[in-house]
Amino acid sequence: MELHDQISEWLKDYLKKNHLNSFVVGVSGGIDSAVTSALCARTNKKTILITMPIHQNPNETLRGKSHIQWLQKTFEDVKLLNIDLTSTYEELKRVIPAKLQTDLSLANTRARLRMSTLYLIAGSSRGIVVGTGNKVEDFGIGFFTKYGDGGVDISPIADLMKSEVYDLARILGISEEIILAKPTDGLWNDGRTDEDQIGVSYDDLEWAMLADKNQNFNEEKNKILKIYNQHRNANLHKMKEIPVFKKKKNI
Repeated sequence: MELHDQISEWLKDYLKKNHLNSFVVGVSGGIDSAVTSALCARTNKKTILITMPIHQNPNETLRGKSHIQWLQKTFEDVKLLNIDLTSTYEELKRVIPAKLQTDLSLANTRARLRMSTLYLIAGSSRGIVVGTGNKVEDFGIGFFTKYGDGGVDISPIADLMKSEVYDLARILGISEEIILAKPTDGLWNDGRTDEDQIGVSYDDLEWAMLADKNQNFNEEKNKILKIYNQHRNANLHKMKEIPVFKKKKNI
């Protein structure tokens, strides 16, 4: 059985075993959400795909909508929802004192508003929120928002490197427009890409994840390792269980 068939069967089995009816996926117009949504749609179970722009680059949202429309023509029971959260986001900003807002906290707030929207819809449709994070993001450098895009029920591509996601995209027939688009989390008004934020490419990050740390590397490779380790160390708290205080038994 091919990898994409294995993942779609795994998704379908999980839905059946948990007596649930639908998959709910946020679609950004990027490669990870395109592959994830296609894997869900291939199950022919109810798949609710949602674009949630917040001051979004219109091209990103349009790519997402076009991808969903392609899935609707190709598979059964695929639903498209476009929920513009810009006014919701602006209202939240309005009622919170400006001095408590930073660019980073506002970017993460966008991701958390989207997560809340996905769970609202999942809760009313007996569905599960499907994660779109890959292995580099979820288990390498923690490049996701805690309780934002990291808040999911199931993660079908979290054991796939970014390069494997691209390979799967081509097998699934994902559009070249999406495959060629520069990866971005879409959380910033200046249009910065993932590579702009991280400082190295996903290929570099994959190399760093797999590199034998006991070897001696040249200056360029050491720089990549340093950047990888900086991100990983800063974000380890996202990849670990929540610390819980344990009371002593005799108290």
